[in-house]
Amino acid sequence: MVQSGSVAIFLAAVFGVFGVSFHGLIKNITFAQAIDPNSLASQLVDARSDQDRVEASRSEVAEAVSVNSGGPIDVDDTTIDDPTVESELKQIEASSSPDNIPSIWAHEGKINNEFGFRRNPFGGRTYEFHPGMDIDGERGDTISATAAGTVTKAGWQGGYGNMVEIDHGNGLITRYGHMSKLNVAVGDVVTRSQIIGFIGSTGRSTGPHLHYELRLNEHPINPRRFLPPEPAVVTKPD
Repeated sequence: MVQSGSVAIFLAAVFGVFGVSFHGLIKNITFAQAIDPNSLASQLVDARSDQDRVEASRSEVAEAVSVNSGGPIDVDDTTIDDPTVESELKQIEASSSPDNIPSIWAHEGKINNEFGFRRNPFGGRTYEFHPGMDIDGERGDTISATAAGTVTKAGWQGGYGNMVEIDHGNGLITRYGHMSKLNVAVGDVVTRSQIIGFIGSTGRSTGPHLHYELRLNEHPINPRRFLPPEPAVVTKPD
């Protein structure tokens, strides 16, 4: 019995050492595979592929949520309820030439987004302040100046994409974003209804449309302040 017990203890010790050594061997092999450059490269490719799939999925969701929308984000909404702004607008309206008041539509189309707070058009549950209005259109449709003035910006402007800004005097400016092509340059003096560019989807945009803004002393104002009601039926020019 003593001999059998001794043998059992000996075998247990031998297999115990062998088990530890075998476990260490497997661990070392696994670790070697983990730091293998080829394995790492493969993992990076897989990770990038996964990221590409996520981004593509986000784009599909964004398009489904808000087609032909977008525009820059503006945190300066402090003048929306300021009573002095309306008083100043009335004074400008009374003293300025009608040609310098932005009172015609830059493009006739469906209004996809109004001025003010809206849900993020790129998906998610967040809200953002939209400093203009989004007017639907097709790539290449014309965009007209809504009033006479001088072009102060013409080119790429971040979230606006290709953008034109026109100074109409008395602190009033208009902005036209996401253009596919510009028809004016900085310093040009434009007339009311002059074609200044063409609709596109450049910048922060989910599809072809015009992002149109009205500002007073750099503060965003609802563009509808001077605009007539949009036509009930939008007709495409021949």
